[in-house]
Amino acid sequence: MPIHSPTLSRRSFLARTGLAGAGLAAGLAGCSSGPPQGTATWSMWSSSAAEKKVWQDFGKYVENQLKVRSVATLTPSTGYPTKLDLQLVSGTASLVTALNGTLIPTYAARGAHRPLDDLIAADPDFTLDDFYPTSRRISSFNGKTYAIGFDVAPTVMYYNKDLLKKQGIPLPSRTEPMSWATFRDLAKQLTTPGQQYGFTCAPAIDDLVSWIYCAGGNVMNDAADRSILGDPEAMAALQFVIDLFVKDKVTPPIKNLVTESSLSNFLQGNVAFMQNGPWQVVNARKAKFDWDIIPFPAGAAGSTPRVSGSSFAIPSGVREGAQLDLAWKLLKTLTSTGALDIYAKAGRNNPARLSAGSAFQPPPDNLGIVQQILAGKVAGGHAFDVTTNWNQVKQLLGQDLPRTFLGQVSVPDAINGLTPRLDVLMRQHQDNLRQATARKG
Repeated sequence: MPIHSPTLSRRSFLARTGLAGAGLAAGLAGCSSGPPQGTATWSMWSSSAAEKKVWQDFGKYVENQLKVRSVATLTPSTGYPTKLDLQLVSGTASLVTALNGTLIPTYAARGAHRPLDDLIAADPDFTLDDFYPTSRRISSFNGKTYAIGFDVAPTVMYYNKDLLKKQGIPLPSRTEPMSWATFRDLAKQLTTPGQQYGFTCAPAIDDLVSWIYCAGGNVMNDAADRSILGDPEAMAALQFVIDLFVKDKVTPPIKNLVTESSLSNFLQGNVAFMQNGPWQVVNARKAKFDWDIIPFPAGAAGSTPRVSGSSFAIPSGVREGAQLDLAWKLLKTLTSTGALDIYAKAGRNNPARLSAGSAFQPPPDNLGIVQQILAGKVAGGHAFDVTTNWNQVKQLLGQDLPRTFLGQVSVPDAINGLTPRLDVLMRQHQDNLRQATARKG
């Protein structure tokens, strides 16, 4: 049944779609009461006091720049997509909403957010040239720009310098990615079961995909019409990581697949290497040991881990005229160098603007490697390839794939079982693309 079927009630629509309600936004947004007209309203996820402080500073910056009241709706990250869907459906969405890059195609394909190309073309004071190319790619869909980035960063490898020094192991190169074989040997060398471990990552596709990219594989083919997780490249990557858990046992024992946290494991001080993104720098700074970051280990295709980013977008229901004018000014302000300097100085993540990159400063000592990777000067990165129904793809992969980390199911059996269902979702994605193209969205 098409996702826009008028026979679905709101409740059944929300129940049937992975990220529900977005498709109804265009007709409903802007129809409900809220803050007074002329208020700069925006929404963002916020899960800690440190994050809340950053967004409060953003609000002050908006008010100073635009001379209007700023009202931010802050929601814990785990509940943000669901709340945003409900706001879009009920017409209470903000003028500008933050979007994780993996969800931009979902909202764009459903017509929930408007393309920004006309606003960009009509504004001589705004250019996309100051944004990293990968951020611009993540913020686009179907050949159009749907959002403006505020952060972008590659997955890197954190390491506990004290543990390596304690065992007399030379510190790895700050710029040259180590091979997978070297990484595995180091992880095994640094593991003493029950005492310390060589490596930690999350038992989920978000972390596995970096290894898949480095092996030359992907979740889907270039046309995004079928899954290629069963191809040799992806299978080799998946088996390599699962072997670290099940065969080599260089990772802390998994107590709960849902709540397992690589950051928590690393901060305990008995894990040598942690796969994560620069967005964890602010939290890693709490560590009571010396640590740093290095490029992701290089596989057959090199060091090309996942590059992720987040952006701000304007819902389609924002009305033409004064409301849209304010929304565009607000979006520009939230993604300006001044605002992103606030974000970067707080250590939240690497800003999407090149001109704000210098504000994302050490510690750790090698933090500058993030900008070098994004600029293509060191190692490399791979934009996170997603579909218009990525939330459903991710949910499906989260059902059986994590069991491989426990050794309960083999990698081939897991992928063989998942592939037919993934292919169904890929066909749905193609239907979404055709509908979006027909709508000229």
